Amino acid sequence: MSYQHFTGTKPVAEQHAFDEKALARYIREHVEDFAGDLVVEQFKGGQSNPTFLVKAGQKQFVLRRKPLGQLLPSAHAVDREFKVIKALANTDVPVAKAHVLCMDDDVIGSAFYLMDFVPGRILWDPSLPEIHSQQERQAIYAEMNRVIAALHSVDPTQIGLGGFGRTGGYFARQIERWTKQYRASETEHIEAMENLIKWLPEHIPDGDETRIVHGDYRLDNVIFHPTEPKILAVLDWELSTLGHPLADFAYHCMAWRRRNQGERGLMDIDIQSLGIPSESEYVRQYCQHTGRESIDPKIWEYYIVFNMFRLAGILQGVMSRALKGNASNALALEAGKRAKPLAIQAWSLVEKLS
Repeated sequence: MSYQHFTGTKPVAEQHAFDEKALARYIREHVEDFAGDLVVEQFKGGQSNPTFLVKAGQKQFVLRRKPLGQLLPSAHAVDREFKVIKALANTDVPVAKAHVLCMDDDVIGSAFYLMDFVPGRILWDPSLPEIHSQQERQAIYAEMNRVIAALHSVDPTQIGLGGFGRTGGYFARQIERWTKQYRASETEHIEAMENLIKWLPEHIPDGDETRIVHGDYRLDNVIFHPTEPKILAVLDWELSTLGHPLADFAYHCMAWRRRNQGERGLMDIDIQSLGIPSESEYVRQYCQHTGRESIDPKIWEYYIVFNMFRLAGILQGVMSRALKGNASNALALEAGKRAKPLAIQAWSLVEKLS
């Protein structure tokens, strides 16, 4: 499968256009050493917050903004993205340098923030077809594991994020939140989602932890060094909050439960021949990085089911925005159609647990 439709930039889409002169004036007032004529292009990837490459002179920035139009409550929180990136700057978690946050809709029509553009590789396919050795694929997965473990090892109170979310009760709150988001964007009846909405809150595992969670940590949300298996920046912090680290890690591990074709997963790939670790090996590596005991298999399956439900809710929102015409990616409708089969897959896992 080609990922050219996700890679690189394109002219700014008509529905996402804004007053570039107003943006230039704002940046000159708030960012040091800004000079030259402003050139704006739109990144092809992304389903939620429209993202732009902003160039002026020798400098390159990335602008993330809220989409226009009617939005779901609490969605597209660019202010939260900016806050967490700023706070993580001096930790072991690689992030782009954040410059300025603008909450004034009058500047370009919606809130936005500006951060450095980080040149490097974004790898879209978890089978890593562009990588030609088992050793490098192993190293890339080891690096992804290291970075998410580093995030979950940060004490949020020590970097000013103690109030970034509520402590405790993460699963109950998230199930309630994504049920509401799903209802707000529902376009058809999905029986499996109804079953999950009932089952999940009744089976939350014992034990609670609170750490910074990314919410959408995956291969194509990190920038790798141009030639080395080293992550230079973690992207797309829109869903970050305080929460249970194993919920965050299980979301990342859903790649092993999804097909490669159409879903960017590993389930139908001969990963052993490629040098990619199995799910269980990857989980063991994470436990070693974080000093954690092994995870009970049934509890791990709950985390996976929860994340499938959560992702189905996210995809339903993508579908709703696509039907309204204000999604940020041309393939949003196809992405939204994956909500129903993902919910069905999650419920089939529940039935196997019974």
